[in-house]
Amino acid sequence: MRTALLAAAAMVGFAANSLLSRAALRGNEIDAASFTAIRLATGAVVLALLVLGRRGSFRGAGSWRSAAALAGYAVAFTFAYRELGAGAGALILFGTVQLTMITGGLLGGDRPTAAQWIGWAVALAGLVVINAPGIDPPPVRGAALMIVAGIGWGIYSLRGRGVARPLATTADNFVRTVPIAIVLILVAQLTGARASARGIVLAAASGGLASGLGYSLWYAAVPVLGATRAAAIQLSVPVLTAAAAMLLFGEVLRPGLAIGGAAIVCGLALALTSRR
Repeated sequence: MRTALLAAAAMVGFAANSLLSRAALRGNEIDAASFTAIRLATGAVVLALLVLGRRGSFRGAGSWRSAAALAGYAVAFTFAYRELGAGAGALILFGTVQLTMITGGLLGGDRPTAAQWIGWAVALAGLVVINAPGIDPPPVRGAALMIVAGIGWGIYSLRGRGVARPLATTADNFVRTVPIAIVLILVAQLTGARASARGIVLAAASGGLASGLGYSLWYAAVPVLGATRAAAIQLSVPVLTAAAAMLLFGEVLRPGLAIGGAAIVCGLALALTSRR
Protein backbone atom coordinates (compact mmCIF):
# COMPACT_ATOMS: atom_id res chain seq x y z
CA MET A 1 0.00 0.00 0.00
CA ARG A 2 2.82 2.38 0.90
CA THR A 3 4.57 1.71 -2.41
CA ALA A 4 1.36 2.30 -4.37
CA LEU A 5 0.83 5.63 -2.62
CA LEU A 6 4.42 6.70 -3.25
CA ALA A 7 4.15 5.78 -6.93
CA ALA A 8 0.81 7.56 -7.32
CA ALA A 9 2.17 10.72 -5.69
CA ALA A 10 5.23 10.62 -7.95
CA MET A 11 3.09 10.29 -11.08
CA VAL A 12 1.03 13.29 -9.98
CA GLY A 13 4.30 15.19 -9.56
CA PHE A 14 5.49 14.24 -13.04
CA ALA A 15 2.19 15.31 -14.58
CA ALA A 16 2.31 18.53 -12.55
CA ASN A 17 5.52 19.55 -14.32
CA SER A 18 3.65 19.82 -17.61
CA LEU A 19 0.66 21.55 -16.01
CA LEU A 20 2.77 24.09 -14.12
CA SER A 21 4.83 24.86 -17.21
CA ARG A 22 1.74 25.29 -19.33
CA ALA A 23 0.08 27.56 -16.74
CA ALA A 24 3.13 29.79 -16.38
CA LEU A 25 4.21 30.06 -20.00
CA ARG A 26 0.96 30.08 -21.92
CA GLY A 27 -0.38 32.54 -19.35
CA ASN A 28 2.61 34.86 -19.95
CA GLU A 29 3.43 34.84 -16.25
CA ILE A 30 7.15 34.32 -16.86
CA ASP A 31 9.59 33.93 -19.73
CA ALA A 32 10.90 30.49 -20.64
CA ALA A 33 14.55 31.19 -19.72
CA SER A 34 13.68 32.42 -16.22
CA PHE A 35 11.26 29.53 -15.66
CA THR A 36 13.92 26.97 -16.58
CA ALA A 37 16.54 28.66 -14.41
CA ILE A 38 14.28 28.74 -11.36
CA ARG A 39 13.15 25.16 -11.94
CA LEU A 40 16.70 23.84 -12.13
CA ALA A 41 17.92 25.87 -9.15
CA THR A 42 15.02 24.99 -6.84
CA GLY A 43 15.21 21.35 -7.90
CA ALA A 44 18.92 21.34 -7.01
CA VAL A 45 18.25 22.88 -3.59
CA VAL A 46 15.42 20.50 -2.65
CA LEU A 47 17.21 17.36 -3.84
CA ALA A 48 20.46 18.36 -2.15
CA LEU A 49 18.62 19.00 1.13
CA LEU A 50 16.85 15.63 0.88
CA VAL A 51 20.16 13.81 0.47
CA LEU A 52 21.90 15.79 3.21
CA GLY A 53 18.88 15.33 5.49
CA ARG A 54 19.50 11.59 5.31
CA ARG A 55 23.12 12.25 6.29
CA GLY A 56 24.25 11.25 2.85
CA SER A 57 26.46 12.95 0.29
CA PHE A 58 25.84 13.69 -3.36
CA ARG A 59 29.28 15.00 -4.29
CA GLY A 60 30.72 13.05 -7.20
CA ALA A 61 27.58 10.95 -7.66
CA GLY A 62 26.58 12.61 -10.94
CA SER A 63 28.44 13.65 -14.06
CA TRP A 64 28.72 16.68 -16.30
CA ARG A 65 27.44 14.73 -19.32
CA SER A 66 24.30 13.71 -17.48
CA ALA A 67 23.85 17.27 -16.23
CA ALA A 68 24.12 18.53 -19.82
CA ALA A 69 21.42 16.08 -20.95
CA LEU A 70 19.23 17.13 -18.01
CA ALA A 71 19.66 20.84 -18.76
CA GLY A 72 19.02 20.27 -22.48
CA TYR A 73 15.80 18.49 -21.63
CA ALA A 74 14.69 21.24 -19.24
CA VAL A 75 15.39 24.07 -21.68
CA ALA A 76 13.68 22.41 -24.67
CA PHE A 77 10.75 21.28 -22.48
CA THR A 78 10.09 24.80 -21.22
CA PHE A 79 10.41 26.56 -24.55
CA ALA A 80 8.13 23.93 -26.13
CA TYR A 81 5.37 24.77 -23.64
CA ARG A 82 5.20 28.32 -24.93
CA GLU A 83 3.24 26.83 -27.82
CA LEU A 84 1.93 23.40 -26.79
CA GLY A 85 -1.02 22.35 -24.68
CA ALA A 86 -0.20 20.31 -21.58
CA GLY A 87 -1.75 17.10 -22.91
CA ALA A 88 -0.07 17.20 -26.31
CA GLY A 89 3.27 18.11 -24.77
CA ALA A 90 3.17 15.25 -22.27
CA LEU A 91 2.27 12.69 -24.92
CA ILE A 92 5.01 13.83 -27.31
CA LEU A 93 7.56 13.95 -24.50
CA PHE A 94 6.58 10.58 -23.04
CA GLY A 95 6.55 8.81 -26.39
CA THR A 96 9.92 10.26 -27.41
CA VAL A 97 11.55 9.39 -24.08
CA GLN A 98 10.49 5.77 -24.30
CA LEU A 99 11.46 5.42 -27.96
CA THR A 100 14.85 6.99 -27.22
CA MET A 101 15.45 4.49 -24.43
CA ILE A 102 14.35 1.64 -26.67
CA THR A 103 16.81 2.76 -29.34
CA GLY A 104 19.55 2.94 -26.72
CA GLY A 105 18.73 -0.57 -25.61
CA LEU A 106 18.87 -1.88 -29.17
CA LEU A 107 22.24 -0.23 -29.73
CA GLY A 108 23.39 -1.80 -26.48
CA GLY A 109 22.52 -5.30 -27.67
CA ASP A 110 18.92 -5.84 -26.52
CA ARG A 111 17.02 -8.50 -28.48
CA PRO A 112 13.29 -7.63 -28.51
CA THR A 113 10.51 -10.17 -28.86
CA ALA A 114 8.04 -9.99 -31.75
CA ALA A 115 5.42 -8.52 -29.42
CA GLN A 116 7.83 -5.79 -28.34
CA TRP A 117 8.56 -4.87 -31.95
CA ILE A 118 4.83 -4.60 -32.62
CA GLY A 119 4.26 -2.50 -29.51
CA TRP A 120 7.08 -0.10 -30.31
CA ALA A 121 5.92 0.21 -33.92
CA VAL A 122 2.40 1.10 -32.72
CA ALA A 123 3.83 3.68 -30.28
CA LEU A 124 5.96 5.25 -33.01
CA ALA A 125 2.94 5.36 -35.33
CA GLY A 126 1.02 7.14 -32.57
CA LEU A 127 3.73 9.78 -32.28
CA VAL A 128 3.55 10.30 -36.05
CA VAL A 129 -0.26 10.59 -35.94
CA ILE A 130 -0.12 13.31 -33.27
CA ASN A 131 2.18 15.41 -35.47
CA ALA A 132 0.79 14.46 -38.89
CA PRO A 133 -0.35 17.29 -41.21
CA GLY A 134 -4.03 17.38 -42.03
CA ILE A 135 -5.39 16.23 -38.67
CA ASP A 136 -4.92 19.36 -36.59
CA PRO A 137 -1.29 18.83 -35.52
CA PRO A 138 0.34 20.85 -32.72
CA PRO A 139 2.62 23.78 -33.68
CA VAL A 140 5.66 22.42 -35.53
CA ARG A 141 8.25 24.34 -33.51
CA GLY A 142 6.71 23.38 -30.19
CA ALA A 143 6.46 19.72 -31.17
CA ALA A 144 10.05 19.69 -32.45
CA LEU A 145 11.32 21.22 -29.21
CA MET A 146 9.39 18.66 -27.16
CA ILE A 147 10.89 15.84 -29.22
CA VAL A 148 14.34 17.28 -28.46
CA ALA A 149 13.34 17.41 -24.77
CA GLY A 150 12.27 13.76 -24.93
CA ILE A 151 15.57 12.72 -26.50
CA GLY A 152 17.44 14.64 -23.80
CA TRP A 153 15.47 13.01 -20.99
CA GLY A 154 15.80 9.60 -22.64
CA ILE A 155 19.59 9.98 -22.80
CA TYR A 156 19.64 11.16 -19.20
CA SER A 157 17.59 8.13 -18.16
CA LEU A 158 19.84 5.74 -20.08
CA ARG A 159 22.90 7.19 -18.40
CA GLY A 160 21.24 6.73 -15.01
CA ARG A 161 20.32 3.07 -15.36
CA GLY A 162 21.85 0.93 -12.67
CA VAL A 163 23.38 3.74 -10.60
CA ALA A 164 23.99 2.75 -7.00
CA ARG A 165 22.51 5.90 -5.45
CA PRO A 166 19.83 7.29 -7.78
CA LEU A 167 18.64 10.10 -5.51
CA ALA A 168 22.16 11.32 -4.77
CA THR A 169 23.05 11.05 -8.45
CA THR A 170 20.03 13.11 -9.47
CA ALA A 171 20.80 15.70 -6.78
CA ASP A 172 24.38 16.06 -8.01
CA ASN A 173 23.26 16.31 -11.62
CA PHE A 174 20.78 19.06 -10.72
CA VAL A 175 23.46 20.92 -8.76
CA ARG A 176 25.73 20.74 -11.81
CA THR A 177 23.06 22.52 -13.88
CA VAL A 178 23.18 25.63 -11.64
CA PRO A 179 25.80 27.38 -13.85
CA ILE A 180 23.42 26.92 -16.79
CA ALA A 181 20.60 28.35 -14.66
CA ILE A 182 22.73 31.44 -13.98
CA VAL A 183 23.39 31.88 -17.71
CA LEU A 184 19.66 31.60 -18.41
CA ILE A 185 18.89 34.31 -15.83
CA LEU A 186 21.47 36.59 -17.46
CA VAL A 187 19.94 35.92 -20.88
CA ALA A 188 16.49 36.76 -19.52
CA GLN A 189 17.76 40.03 -18.06
CA LEU A 190 19.59 41.04 -21.23
CA THR A 191 16.50 40.42 -23.35
CA GLY A 192 14.31 42.49 -21.04
CA ALA A 193 12.24 39.53 -19.87
CA ARG A 194 10.00 39.96 -16.85
CA ALA A 195 8.50 37.49 -14.40
CA SER A 196 5.41 37.96 -12.24
CA ALA A 197 5.29 36.71 -8.65
CA ARG A 198 2.86 34.00 -9.78
CA GLY A 199 5.24 32.90 -12.53
CA ILE A 200 8.13 32.63 -10.08
CA VAL A 201 5.99 30.57 -7.68
CA LEU A 202 4.92 28.23 -10.49
CA ALA A 203 8.54 27.75 -11.60
CA ALA A 204 9.68 27.09 -8.02
CA ALA A 205 6.85 24.58 -7.56
CA SER A 206 7.89 22.81 -10.76
CA GLY A 207 11.49 22.52 -9.57
CA GLY A 208 11.11 22.06 -5.84
CA LEU A 209 7.88 20.08 -5.58
CA ALA A 210 7.10 18.38 -8.91
CA SER A 211 10.75 17.61 -9.70
CA GLY A 212 12.55 17.50 -6.33
CA LEU A 213 9.93 15.80 -4.16
CA GLY A 214 8.46 13.90 -7.13
CA TYR A 215 11.79 12.26 -7.93
CA SER A 216 12.48 11.41 -4.29
CA LEU A 217 9.09 9.67 -3.97
CA TRP A 218 9.67 7.80 -7.21
CA TYR A 219 13.08 6.55 -6.15
CA ALA A 220 11.56 5.22 -2.93
CA ALA A 221 8.99 3.24 -4.93
CA VAL A 222 11.08 1.92 -7.85
CA PRO A 223 13.15 -0.68 -5.92
CA VAL A 224 9.93 -2.37 -4.77
CA LEU A 225 8.11 -2.09 -8.10
CA GLY A 226 10.91 -3.38 -10.29
CA ALA A 227 11.94 -1.95 -13.66
CA THR A 228 9.10 -3.34 -15.78
CA ARG A 229 6.25 -2.35 -13.48
CA ALA A 230 7.85 1.04 -12.87
CA ALA A 231 8.03 1.72 -16.61
CA ALA A 232 4.44 0.56 -17.09
CA ILE A 233 3.17 2.81 -14.31
CA GLN A 234 4.66 5.81 -16.07
CA LEU A 235 2.13 5.20 -18.84
CA SER A 236 -0.33 6.99 -16.57
CA VAL A 237 1.53 10.33 -16.75
CA PRO A 238 0.33 11.56 -20.17
CA VAL A 239 -3.19 10.33 -19.42
CA LEU A 240 -3.26 12.20 -16.10
CA THR A 241 -1.83 15.30 -17.74
CA ALA A 242 -4.31 15.34 -20.60
CA ALA A 243 -7.27 14.81 -18.26
CA ALA A 244 -6.11 17.54 -15.86
CA ALA A 245 -5.45 19.94 -18.74
CA MET A 246 -9.02 19.53 -19.97
CA LEU A 247 -10.37 20.24 -16.48
CA LEU A 248 -8.01 23.08 -15.55
CA PHE A 249 -7.38 24.82 -18.86
CA GLY A 250 -10.31 23.74 -21.01
CA GLU A 251 -8.01 22.04 -23.50
CA VAL A 252 -9.85 20.15 -26.23
CA LEU A 253 -8.97 16.53 -26.93
CA ARG A 254 -8.30 16.70 -30.66
CA PRO A 255 -9.01 13.54 -32.72
CA GLY A 256 -5.36 13.26 -33.74
CA LEU A 257 -4.20 13.64 -30.15
CA ALA A 258 -6.74 11.10 -28.88
CA ILE A 259 -5.89 8.48 -31.54
CA GLY A 260 -2.14 9.05 -31.40
CA GLY A 261 -2.08 9.15 -27.62
CA ALA A 262 -4.03 5.91 -27.35
CA ALA A 263 -1.60 4.26 -29.79
CA ILE A 264 1.42 5.45 -27.80
CA VAL A 265 0.06 4.25 -24.46
CA CYS A 266 -1.23 0.90 -25.79
CA GLY A 267 1.87 0.23 -27.87
CA LEU A 268 4.26 0.92 -25.03
CA ALA A 269 2.10 -1.09 -22.63
CA LEU A 270 2.40 -4.07 -24.99
CA ALA A 271 6.15 -3.63 -25.27
CA LEU A 272 6.72 -3.23 -21.56
CA THR A 273 4.63 -6.24 -20.58
CA SER A 274 6.11 -8.52 -23.24
CA ARG A 275 9.64 -8.72 -21.95
CA ARG A 276 11.35 -12.08 -21.72
